[in-house]
Amino acid sequence: MIEFNQEHLKSGIRECWKRCFTTSDQRYTDFFFRYIYKDAYGYAKTIDKHVISSVCRIPMDYMFNGRVLKASMLTGLCTLPEERNGRHEEDVMEVVLDACSRSELLTFVNTRKPELFYQYGFESVYKRSVYALSRENMKRMNNYGCAYEVSPIDMLKVYSYYIRNFNGFLARDLDYFVNYKKEVAARGGKIVAFYDGKDQIRGYAAIMIEGRVARIEEIVYLDSVSLMKLLNAALMERAEVFLHVSESENLSKVFPSVKRVDYEDVMVRLNDKELFSRLFKTQVETVQEAFAISKKPINLNEHYMQ
Repeated sequence: MIEFNQEHLKSGIRECWKRCFTTSDQRYTDFFFRYIYKDAYGYAKTIDKHVISSVCRIPMDYMFNGRVLKASMLTGLCTLPEERNGRHEEDVMEVVLDACSRSELLTFVNTRKPELFYQYGFESVYKRSVYALSRENMKRMNNYGCAYEVSPIDMLKVYSYYIRNFNGFLARDLDYFVNYKKEVAARGGKIVAFYDGKDQIRGYAAIMIEGRVARIEEIVYLDSVSLMKLLNAALMERAEVFLHVSESENLSKVFPSVKRVDYEDVMVRLNDKELFSRLFKTQVETVQEAFAISKKPINLNEHYMQ
């Protein structure tokens, strides 16, 4: 039986995550189900009210070529280990994708395993890049202007300027950054901001500490000075830092000796190609053709469970 939008599903979906995503940060799982999850997000296959397979559908307002599109992000598709011989995930996805097709043009999934989603009509359209940084390939700078106490309103302000350079992003608001600060703290990370001489914020970086290395999962910057200041702040935390940015930012010119690795990050399903074509006064048949009309580089850095 497929159930959705039911209060009693929450504990079962949470238990499914904990048993299936054993290598993921359990602190994030705890945060997700405390601050993000809503009953309307949960879809699950149950046997005697016991969740055996599930996925979460998180609605979002997606900015594309100057229009706000209703969309959603699917996350946390999983099946209990002892139930993986059946078609349980397929059954859950059939129901959730039917709901998506009836109410939105685009449905997203962030995954490092794209092969799992081709069968459902998803295509890869967005890559990110990771750079392995160390003191050997970074010019040392002082931390003047850096602050570890940054307000959500300042984060929203600088993000709003930064994201104008891109297309295809979530329309974030103040509540988003309030929750994002809580998330980073819950996972043991830090947010460092850089302010100029007039106390105007010029960028921020979300730094996650992972043993002997640090990972910057999001960095927002308005110029090269703010970028270098934030990276130096991260290198003060750990001697090796993995920097994740959108593929289009292409920092290889800034760090020519640093190894860059590109990876698939977000897949998209086009639910109604005729309506999309009419809305944008074009003719598309595939996801790739739809995103080819983008007027700016895509930058969709929204992650839940992968």
